[in-house]
Amino acid sequence: MVVLVDKDTRVIIQGITGGQGTFHSGAMKEYGTKVVAGVTPGKGGQEVHGIPVYDSVIEAKKVEDVTASVIFVPAPFAGDAALEAIAADLNPVVVITEHVPVQDEITLIHTAKNKGITVIGPNTPGIISPGPRQKLGIMPGHVFADGKVGLMSRSGTLTYEIAAGMTNAGIGISTAIGLGGDPCVGLTTIEAVKLFEQDKDTKALVIVGEIGGDAEERAAAYIKDNVDLPTVAFIAGRTAPPGKRMGHAGAIISGSSGTADAKIKAFKDAGISVAEKASDIARLLKEVL
Repeated sequence: MVVLVDKDTRVIIQGITGGQGTFHSGAMKEYGTKVVAGVTPGKGGQEVHGIPVYDSVIEAKKVEDVTASVIFVPAPFAGDAALEAIAADLNPVVVITEHVPVQDEITLIHTAKNKGITVIGPNTPGIISPGPRQKLGIMPGHVFADGKVGLMSRSGTLTYEIAAGMTNAGIGISTAIGLGGDPCVGLTTIEAVKLFEQDKDTKALVIVGEIGGDAEERAAAYIKDNVDLPTVAFIAGRTAPPGKRMGHAGAIISGSSGTADAKIKAFKDAGISVAEKASDIARLLKEVL
């Protein structure tokens, strides 16, 4: 099994006629993703890589029976695009766009949760399941192999690096989820853990966290009390100075909260192996498996 997407997921690309939407819709289609429609208001009737473009999500859903959305709309308009997908009951809604205004993030996440819809991101590389060849986002599909490990990460590039190391070591993934690097994201670390816990084919977990917030600490506490799956973790930003944002908007330390040391301690207290370097993940997985 896989998490959130499967072989029947039918994808719409919002913002498909823009540079990023055009490029990545082609890459997704080449990977095997069922990209069945695109949306750009005012450009209905066009095609991108043979994918029909519609003026609205609801129109595309009626014609193409779409079930999920990937959003490449510029930041000032990404919130409204996500709300349009949520109103059409698409699930999941993957918001690739970064620099989405925080108020818009809060609104779309709150609206989605009230409807039971999963938002991945904003500021995410997306989600990928190698088994059914479904990639919703910008992940380089060739570094991911099919397998039994659930991978969740706040960092896109670390996701790719760790997945490549796992593949080279003969370890595949069931699903990899880019949780997003903003302070406000839809799917949280603990929620991702719960999804993987419910997947009978996921036999181990990899959590890639970073400084800022307490998502990893809460996930560690949940795993300690509720989860039997072998788990390996890595925390980025160990050398970051307090009070200075590093990379992602959510990667900022305030006081003792959100530090790498605090997160590492939480994982170790929960019996979770913590890698010193991203390249150690595959070795630790082999040990716990």
